[in-house]
Amino acid sequence: MLDWLWCLLLGLGTGTVAVLVGAGGGFILLPALLIFFDMEPEIAVGTSLALVAIESVSGSTEYRRLGLVDVRSGLMFAAAAIPGSVLAPFILNVTPDRTFTLLLGGLLFLVAVLMTARGRQSTRALPPDAVNETPNPEGRRVVTRSGEVYEYGFNEALAAGFNGLLGFMSSFFGTGGGFLRTPVLVSFFNFPVRVAVATSVFAITFYAAAGAVTHATLGHIDWYPTLLWTGIGLAVGGQIGARLSPRIRSVWILRLLAALLLAAGIRLILLGILD
Repeated sequence: MLDWLWCLLLGLGTGTVAVLVGAGGGFILLPALLIFFDMEPEIAVGTSLALVAIESVSGSTEYRRLGLVDVRSGLMFAAAAIPGSVLAPFILNVTPDRTFTLLLGGLLFLVAVLMTARGRQSTRALPPDAVNETPNPEGRRVVTRSGEVYEYGFNEALAAGFNGLLGFMSSFFGTGGGFLRTPVLVSFFNFPVRVAVATSVFAITFYAAAGAVTHATLGHIDWYPTLLWTGIGLAVGGQIGARLSPRIRSVWILRLLAALLLAAGIRLILLGILD
């Protein structure tokens, strides 16, 4: 009787924390659905990915309004990711639950490490005219609504290959993949941080939707109460997080979340080994 309330609370918490740490909520939703809601892996993945797709629509709309999205790169990333995101649900269908649990546990462990490293990084702003020195003639120029100008260039073929792999991982694990894409875009492709975050969310809108549709055709989505009430919670939680962000240091949220994900990852790995 109270399933809808737990789903609403999950969405509220995920939406709030995701905005505070500047990431999508898939890597929180999936382990929660598996561990606390005791869902089958396929249903948990499909439902999580559908929620990520819904969440990313709202985020990308706001980023577009602010002029932070590199539209050309975002569409290229999405096009590269869609084939893998459509294929992954079929591979998940034939993957043993034990194997999936072990893989997910390892992924959560990796996310926790990345979050810990991110929390230690300097938060200084990048100069708006930072230019990538990569010898690629296809340069990018993003002018934000506030008048900031970002100029950079990157290896498109390498970035497309990376996003192809990320599209598969996203649909296989039910996450948007932004927690991996954003640091890679910044560290290896010299994207400005704000543009990397916005462009990543924009790309997720397309390939997460494609993966979610595939999961839906395979019956991998729990429409009610999970999708409905968690989706409502995500929408409200995102607004709460946006209002709390000026008052709370995200580095402390990152550390707490990293610890929780590390614990969840270890638990899933042990379940996979002992099952």
